[in-house]
Amino acid sequence: MRLRFLKIDPVCVMRRIGLAFFVVTTASQVTAQQHSAPGDVVSIGGSITEIIYALGAQDRLLARDSTSLFPAQTQDLPSVGYVRALSPEGVLSVGPQLIIAQEGAGPPEAVDVLRNSSVTYVDVPNTPSVAGVIDKILIVGQALGMPDKADALARSVSDNLQAALDAVATQPVDQRRVMFVLSTQGGRIMASGTNTAADAIITLAGGENVMRAFEGYKAVTEEAVAVAQPDVVLMMDRGGEHSNSNAELWSLPAFADTPAARRDAVIRMNGLLLLGFGPRTPQAIADLHNTLLGGS
Repeated sequence: MRLRFLKIDPVCVMRRIGLAFFVVTTASQVTAQQHSAPGDVVSIGGSITEIIYALGAQDRLLARDSTSLFPAQTQDLPSVGYVRALSPEGVLSVGPQLIIAQEGAGPPEAVDVLRNSSVTYVDVPNTPSVAGVIDKILIVGQALGMPDKADALARSVSDNLQAALDAVATQPVDQRRVMFVLSTQGGRIMASGTNTAADAIITLAGGENVMRAFEGYKAVTEEAVAVAQPDVVLMMDRGGEHSNSNAELWSLPAFADTPAARRDAVIRMNGLLLLGFGPRTPQAIADLHNTLLGGS
């Protein structure tokens, strides 16, 4: 399958920037006057927190979720828990005036409690795409009452994205058949299908996701891996007891007769950088593309 790389349309990006006020949902319509005091925001979602720092609004942060690990100083903030396993009592206990959360935060009943509280709750779409990154920046900036800074950041990130995509388009990858493996716990291979952040970043970096017969992240059979014949396996660099060595990975029967195993080709990248779709996504595209070019 040949992939087409679509350039970012500058006119489209400018329209997104110009229409920032209209892409924010009713729950997101807040003003600088409402949220002008320092130390009033809880950020939920690693890319949301990165955007807040990139906007220079980190002094507004009271707390963050456990996936917010970049930049390093985020870890000086108290954590309100994992993005998909929030306790509304824990979030509200730090006294926020504003909660900015990525779409998909949960569980749903916890989010319902937060939405129905007296605190303004902003739900930011988490679309893994070039346009999705720009939208995130604009919506977070609007929620913080910083539309001008968000406009400038969106333009800068858009330029960097375009440069990364131009490099991908001019330097095609030979060994491009990529399989993203989320985990191999208990010998059960969880891989990425379509409509996932992994599928999007592989495509943007010039690769081809070999697991496109299904959507989301699912367990795959030995036969499916054998048919897919990945040139390279892409994984998050988890470290510690959650990591898999190359030898452990290739010991799984599913990989026995694949080009990836024969070439010992595994790429490990920071999960938030790789899948976050935030201000550092241009770097993620460039890093993955360059590694694929290197044949690792």
